[in-house]
Amino acid sequence: MNTPFMKHVIFISLLVLSMTEMAVGQPSSGHWESLFNGKNLEGWHQLNGHADYTVKNGEIVGSTVINTPNSFLATDKTYGDFILEVDFKVDSDMNSGIQVRSESTPEYENGRVHGYQVEIDPSARAWSGGIYDEARRGWLYPLTYHPAAQKAFKQGQWNHYHIECIGNTIRTWVNGVPAASLVDTMTPRGFIALQVHSIGNDPSKAGEHIFFRNIRIQTKNLHARPFDNTYVVNLIPNTLSAQEKYQGIALLWDGKTKNGWRGINKKSFPDEGWTIGDGILTIHASNGEQEGSGGDIITDKEYGAFELQFAFKFTKGANSGVKYFVKESYDAKGMSGIGLEYQILDDANHPDAKLGRNGDRTLSSLYDLIPRKNIPAAMHKIGEWNHGRIIVYRDGHVEHWLNGYKMLEYQKGSKEFLDLIAISKYKHWKNFGLWKEGHILLQDHGSEVSFRDIKIKVL
Repeated sequence: MNTPFMKHVIFISLLVLSMTEMAVGQPSSGHWESLFNGKNLEGWHQLNGHADYTVKNGEIVGSTVINTPNSFLATDKTYGDFILEVDFKVDSDMNSGIQVRSESTPEYENGRVHGYQVEIDPSARAWSGGIYDEARRGWLYPLTYHPAAQKAFKQGQWNHYHIECIGNTIRTWVNGVPAASLVDTMTPRGFIALQVHSIGNDPSKAGEHIFFRNIRIQTKNLHARPFDNTYVVNLIPNTLSAQEKYQGIALLWDGKTKNGWRGINKKSFPDEGWTIGDGILTIHASNGEQEGSGGDIITDKEYGAFELQFAFKFTKGANSGVKYFVKESYDAKGMSGIGLEYQILDDANHPDAKLGRNGDRTLSSLYDLIPRKNIPAAMHKIGEWNHGRIIVYRDGHVEHWLNGYKMLEYQKGSKEFLDLIAISKYKHWKNFGLWKEGHILLQDHGSEVSFRDIKIKVL
């Protein structure tokens, strides 16, 4: 029996559901312009490859063909700031994507399409909504950064993308779920394109389809969706985006001065060894030994639970590290600090990579304690910038990340952790790694290593 109270509850529930559906499909305001008339490909042109693009039942159908590179159906117009929405469906495991702010120019690889791509990935990897830099830098925002979004894509069903390109920021949503947030300045304007990925010469993959419909855009009076806690990849050195500030992230190094840092067991920043220039903090090569020329530098403040981000690059044969939970009381005179260490090392050319146990002195490992996972995609070439990340949760769970991949995790203070310390070089240090807080340290190990984009969020 439906009582008046029950009817009231049902009405409120339906109202909330309706409002939720509207919020998923609609931004706050603005005038929509359709990019596809539902009848033909007027306003679009094909680039790069020779996949088949046709119009059927008010939908653009992209079909794979063999022996052709990636194909793109591109808008005749170019766009700078905009909000784009599109529905799509994949009938197989074919890879695809939607290009935004992309280009095709004669001087770039004879017209090869390049630029930001919002990934469509029906494979088990499930990176739909991530951001890839087509024919340029590769993955900028793999969904390893935001695992919750990996469940949003619906295989074999219609999916809805909401994409915001406003200023230096690109944000994506998959079926209403926030997926990626990228800050970058490389390409501020370009065309939009629908990709059919190459299948090489495999005839078994020929004739696979991807369907697009309801393609529309806003270019005026843009209103971005509210900020959320989606992880932000900010590729503008030593800056904080508005969303990062909203999330409570702060610069741990300002990119210009020595403020907030000093030499370990010192009251000031080292007079030699370390230099600051062009937004980069560098420890220069000296003798290749611990303590080097300038010695380690540490933060003025101590930290307990935190998320630390840092960009670094190293020279051939280099050795360094980022240490955390560092205590100066262990050695009140030395220039080298003791603490848990995120190893920075040229694994191929430094002998330390073959020492220790099972590779626990390799790049991104917990030095002399826990080896990192073997993930080749996480490894960049010598001289390229890497993105390191250390997360220490309030319950003592710790993670090391490298270039978007989780390389290891452990529980500080657990039996396994204590057993590892007992067989390591740290076994004689009382309470090693067990303090509730400590300094963050950049190591001088006598090799040239550079840092920038050092940020922290206190958890």
